[in-house]
Amino acid sequence: MDKKDIATIRKQFKVDNDLLKIHEIFNVYIMKESSDIYHHQSLPFEMLEQEQKELFMDNFKKVLSGQLDEKLFELKFQRDVENNSQLILHQGLLSNDTEEWKSQMLHLVEKLLKDKQYEMDIVVTFIRGEYMKPMKRQSEDAEESKRDTVYSHPFILCSMNKTQDPKKELLFDYVEKEFKYNIVVDPIINLKAPISGFLFPSITDNAADVNHVLYSAGKKNELNYHFIEEVLNAEEIMTAAQDKLVFEEIVKNVAGDQTINTSKLSNVYDEIQRVVEESEEEDSPKLDYKDVEKVLTSSGIEDVNTEKVESAFKTVIDDENYSFKANNIVPKYTSKSIKIETKIANISISPQDLRHVRQVHFNGKRFLMMEVEENTVIEGFEMIPEALFEKAPEEGE
Repeated sequence: MDKKDIATIRKQFKVDNDLLKIHEIFNVYIMKESSDIYHHQSLPFEMLEQEQKELFMDNFKKVLSGQLDEKLFELKFQRDVENNSQLILHQGLLSNDTEEWKSQMLHLVEKLLKDKQYEMDIVVTFIRGEYMKPMKRQSEDAEESKRDTVYSHPFILCSMNKTQDPKKELLFDYVEKEFKYNIVVDPIINLKAPISGFLFPSITDNAADVNHVLYSAGKKNELNYHFIEEVLNAEEIMTAAQDKLVFEEIVKNVAGDQTINTSKLSNVYDEIQRVVEESEEEDSPKLDYKDVEKVLTSSGIEDVNTEKVESAFKTVIDDENYSFKANNIVPKYTSKSIKIETKIANISISPQDLRHVRQVHFNGKRFLMMEVEENTVIEGFEMIPEALFEKAPEEGE
């Protein structure tokens, strides 16, 4: 799935949308002390009150919110795994019997609880529904309405949410005209911040892909590996942040003792951005060791060769065939995405402006020097340029 596919599905999650039919909702309450199922309940979604529907719809949209490779990850199911979740989900998706559907989802919950202790009570919500996407008309003159023919996508969506203790509050009773202490013992289910979830199957270009599942992390770049590997039985994946760290280590390994100054680093980012812009792929193009070799050579890093780059891949990630997503390893090119942090000040600049920054030595001290095209204004005061460097005396003077 790409970001366009995800955005298209996410915006359908609204009440009274004729393109989205949610057949059933199944809630499972899990106790933190025992990791046991305390209660579960299945209902037709239409039986919920309007306010409940709206709360859940917002929750489902949050499961599908975030950037790919940061909060959302398309995962491939592992092969040859006993009690495979791919099969469980597929059977649940195809079943016309509510009891069979509940049984399959409880099977997943059992895997969720195995060898796992939660710090708070958890509510796991499953929905089974159908998303319909209208086909585009052949031409403006076509008589057939775009709603007459649709792509139909059956799906299962899961949302995991933590509970929290109710707030202690003081209330005013209008009838009795007195202040009262609000005593509530029922836990509150926090639907505003799901801690995990998934969408099955993955949907790409109007085609369902049952070999992949879209996993949603609770926080950006923080993966729940137990959920990914033991519950979903999916293959391990790297976050965008991990991808970037691995790439940086490979560059350092190839460069060796060479100094990677801001000019060379800026060249590296420029080369990767050029690859992104020239790529015909809608999604982020990938860079293997051969592409990394070309990028580093074109960026002015010396003594780069295939053997060195292959060796760096093996040393850092133990896989010379690994490929990076280009968008993961270059900071956002058109925004001030590079953060320079010092004890005195923090500065944000864009990758394309990095070449205008230098670290220099002067009078035994280190300075951060920035090339600017105009006088700097600080708190309304225009700074006058100071001459720090003097011309060296010529011989014989």
